[in-house]
Amino acid sequence: MAQYLLTTSVGSFPKPNKLLTARSQFRRNQISLDELREVEEEATRRVIALQEELGIDILVHGEMERGDMVAYFAENWRGFSESLPVRSYGNRYYRKPIVENVVALGDSVGLTVQSWKKAAALTRRPMKGMLTGPYTICDWSFNAFYPDRRALTIDLAHLVHDEALALQNAGATYIQIDEPAISTRPEELDLAIEAMAIVTDGLSAKTISHICYGDFETILPGLFDLPVDQLDLEAANQQFALLDLLARYSWPTSKELALGVVDVHSHRIESIDEVKAGIRRALEIIPLANLLIDPDCGLKTRTWDEAEQKLRVMAQAVQEIREEDGLQ
Repeated sequence: MAQYLLTTSVGSFPKPNKLLTARSQFRRNQISLDELREVEEEATRRVIALQEELGIDILVHGEMERGDMVAYFAENWRGFSESLPVRSYGNRYYRKPIVENVVALGDSVGLTVQSWKKAAALTRRPMKGMLTGPYTICDWSFNAFYPDRRALTIDLAHLVHDEALALQNAGATYIQIDEPAISTRPEELDLAIEAMAIVTDGLSAKTISHICYGDFETILPGLFDLPVDQLDLEAANQQFALLDLLARYSWPTSKELALGVVDVHSHRIESIDEVKAGIRRALEIIPLANLLIDPDCGLKTRTWDEAEQKLRVMAQAVQEIREEDGLQ
């Protein structure tokens, strides 16, 4: 693994048509769960093979077993039921969970461990454990039971903590707890920080939180208090305007920044030069030892070819900077 400008990805990859068909067949009881799992694992192997080919340093498994990052946990934990599809953005829909009782792990302790273990066994490179944060699960669910958002978020934080601990005990040295909703409700940043402190309490694995673009003007510099080792933030979608905002503050030396340098919401494939320019701008305000490079967000909204091309450009841009600056 390289020493500087480590490369990684945020989490999801596009699901191949074979897997989409298999998921549909499973819902209609046309194939077994074992048959579905076989197709998921085939897709996961493809995700890992691509990342290894490109020389990505810290891998993700692609989340082929998950339909939606919140619904996946709600479907397996107690206390939730399922609503009709709700639009998240554009033409993207998900079945927004309904909280109808006390949330609990039930029989799903270590829900993410088996998929992590299978993926980690396919590579010698570090493999992230992937979780959705308690604040986002609360925000993206209908609360029909708890007296307020804080009560639900804190209960969810304890569940996510148990899941993170299970991943760490299984051998995960990188655990990502995604909180994309944080930037959309800046007035509740303190609640998100309180909940994350429960999630990461006592963990020795490197903890990461990805936060989508939103009202960073308001939540900075308070976001620096989020108790994780690494913040993963989008920059390419807004033409790296985030860097102008970050430049107003001193970057905390105790935190890493994983910087999104390719836009996952655009079909356009960035040039190597524009990605390098973005990284160079970041290095003016973020210490070299604290900076990692990745896409803006999960790649599941792109086609496979688009995802591959964007990652290839990102990896090549980083490699050229390493060579130019003698960072090998």
